[in-house]
Amino acid sequence: MTVTTESIVKLRKQTGAGMLDCKKALEEAKGDFDKALELLRQKGAKISAKRADKEASEGFIATYSHGGRIGAMVELNSETDFVAKNSDFQAFANEIAMQVAATAPEYISPEDVPVELVEKEKDLEIKKALDEGKPNDIAEKIAEGKIEKLYQELCLLKQTYIKDDKITVEDLLNEKIASIGENIKISRIARFEIGRK
Repeated sequence: MTVTTESIVKLRKQTGAGMLDCKKALEEAKGDFDKALELLRQKGAKISAKRADKEASEGFIATYSHGGRIGAMVELNSETDFVAKNSDFQAFANEIAMQVAATAPEYISPEDVPVELVEKEKDLEIKKALDEGKPNDIAEKIAEGKIEKLYQELCLLKQTYIKDDKITVEDLLNEKIASIGENIKISRIARFEIGRK
C-alpha cells in the first residue's frame, strides 16, 4: 500500500500526533492504517513512561453536565502553564469528564483501589473456583482474571473509552502525552448524580 496525504491527515486527526510522525508510522506500516495507529500508540506509551517522573503541577479543571442530572469534575495536570491553557489539553480534560459522567469510575488507577478490597475479591473468586472443583493453579488464574475485570469496571484508566471501544482511557492518555510532549496526569475525579450519594 502507498502512503497518501489523506491517510496521513486521517491518522493525525485520530491520534493528534504530528504530521511527520504519522507519515513515518504509515511508511513503517507499509500503508496499513490500523498497524500505523498501533505503532503510534506504542510510541505514545514509551513517551508516557519517559515523562512519568516529570512533575505535573499546572492544570485545568473540567466539568461536564448531562441534562442537569449527572455531572462530573476532573482535575487534569500538565508540566507547564502553557500546555494547561492549550485548547487541545482542555478539550481532552472535557473528554475525561464526559467519560467519568458516563461510566462512574470509583478510582483513577488500580493502584488507588484499596488492597483489602482486592484481596477480599480474590479470596472469594478462588473459593468459588475451588468449590466448583477447579485445581488451585486454575482457581488462581480465574481469580486474577476477575480482578482485571474489577479494575476495568472501577478504574478510569482501565475503562474502555466511550468514543472508541478499541482503546482504554489509559491508551488515550498515552496518545495525548505523545502528541503534546508533556507529562499529563489525571489527579482527581468526582461524579454527581441527582438522588445518589
